[in-house]
Amino acid sequence: MAQQSINIGSSANDGTGDPLRTAFDKINDNFTELYGSTAEANDLIEDSTPQLGGDLDVNGRRITSARSNEDIILLPNGTGGVVASAIRIAGTTISSDDSSIININEGLVVDGTASVSGAATLSSTLAVTAGTTLSSTLGVSGATTLTTTTIDNITIQDSNITSSSNADINITPGGTGSTIIGSSITIKGTTISSADSSTININEGLVVDGTGNFSGTLTTAALTTVGTHTVTGQADIEGVTIKDNTISSNASNSDLEISANGTGKVEVEGVTFFGTTLTAADSSTININEGLVVDGSATVSGTLTTADVSTTGTNTISGALTAGSLNIGDLNISADGSITSDTNGDIVIDPAGTGAIVLTGTITATGTQTTTGQLNVDNLRLDGNVLSATSGSITLTPADGQNVSIGGTNTNLTGAEANFTLMEATTARADVIESDTSNGDLVFNTQGTGVFDFNAAIKMAEVSKPSAVADHGFIYVKNDSGTGEVFVLDAADNETKISPHNDNGEWEYFSRNSRTGKTVRINMEAMIRDLETFTGNRYIESE
Repeated sequence: MAQQSINIGSSANDGTGDPLRTAFDKINDNFTELYGSTAEANDLIEDSTPQLGGDLDVNGRRITSARSNEDIILLPNGTGGVVASAIRIAGTTISSDDSSIININEGLVVDGTASVSGAATLSSTLAVTAGTTLSSTLGVSGATTLTTTTIDNITIQDSNITSSSNADINITPGGTGSTIIGSSITIKGTTISSADSSTININEGLVVDGTGNFSGTLTTAALTTVGTHTVTGQADIEGVTIKDNTISSNASNSDLEISANGTGKVEVEGVTFFGTTLTAADSSTININEGLVVDGSATVSGTLTTADVSTTGTNTISGALTAGSLNIGDLNISADGSITSDTNGDIVIDPAGTGAIVLTGTITATGTQTTTGQLNVDNLRLDGNVLSATSGSITLTPADGQNVSIGGTNTNLTGAEANFTLMEATTARADVIESDTSNGDLVFNTQGTGVFDFNAAIKMAEVSKPSAVADHGFIYVKNDSGTGEVFVLDAADNETKISPHNDNGEWEYFSRNSRTGKTVRINMEAMIRDLETFTGNRYIESE
């Protein structure tokens, strides 16, 4: 039944409204409808899945969203929260409505960061599979098993305790307590002692950066020290005796050897000894004020200033040699820098092994220059009949207005690619000629009234219809009903098929006018046969 409204008239007591009996009869009917005396009201009361409005449904004891994958949002007004039993949800905060403990009786997975501002009591094992950050004190009582654990800047992993980069590890006992390591070594302040008053063994090397004071007997094997050491009396170090300002060997007829470590040098006053090299520590001259006998070879790498020098045997000079002239066998070196040979003699410069002849200045060659083997000029290499580059490209640049001419009966360019701004050839042969620029045109031009002379069939692949270009036309092949057909396109974008056959192999005329938008396709063969029927003449001759 539809809702019945009471007519209350236009104004009070104007007699135009419903009589009282009629009005209350409508009221009774409305209440009867509301309290379920009708089938419609019973349907509303008995509906277990009523629609609450919008996209929200009630299904049994569940409130569900009607649209797939839709959220259900419970949004209280103002500062109110959502209370489920004693659990209150306000914004992102979950609390107990009666201020008691919230029990989570199943496993808890926290994908983000868990921040605990109060005390956390764990009655069983805490398994942490990723990093855990504690911003307050961690109190642990009883046996605790930890894998890799980081506390502030300290990391505990297996049996190792490490700190963050370049950070100290400080172990500080309370009050007068000591730090005991390994149950026997006690560290208290700056004192290290043995808890059982026995010897402390240091089984590795010991480095003392400060002053070492030994009040007892010091027994060592090899001793490495850094800094100043004061020894009163004579010091015997294996085969060497040091007393006052004398260093001597104490074994009969033994040498006294002084050697520096690695690249170190031995310096005596202003003279430096390094291996077999004798130098001045201040880079000045070393004076030998007596005669000098050299039983072996004498090598002078700097400037040697002498009176007359008579030598026997081989002389090696690696530095500058200043002389009026120098004659070595058939080779003559003059003061003006000329190098000549005796009459008709060759001058042979032959470096050993893989050595090379290095000329750093300008080379001026008069006459024929013959090079046997490979000739390298910067990155350009000439080897036999091959000119190549060891790095980069080869550029041949003639003078302005001139050309690079390559002669010969057959000139082959065997590279994978040859680029020319302009190439002139009477005959050019190539399997493929293509544009080097993406989507670039390939232009063929003739001189004057010249034409393109093709002596073979032209094969064209299927392409899409090109865009019209002013003052130009196109011949191309495109797919027409599954078959490649030949088309022409004029500058006005009018397309005409010139290979006139349809899908049935019949002759047809096809044209599309882009200006009018009209497409014409005429079955010429059918039209002429109709014309033959009409005229009685025969126009199609079959072979």
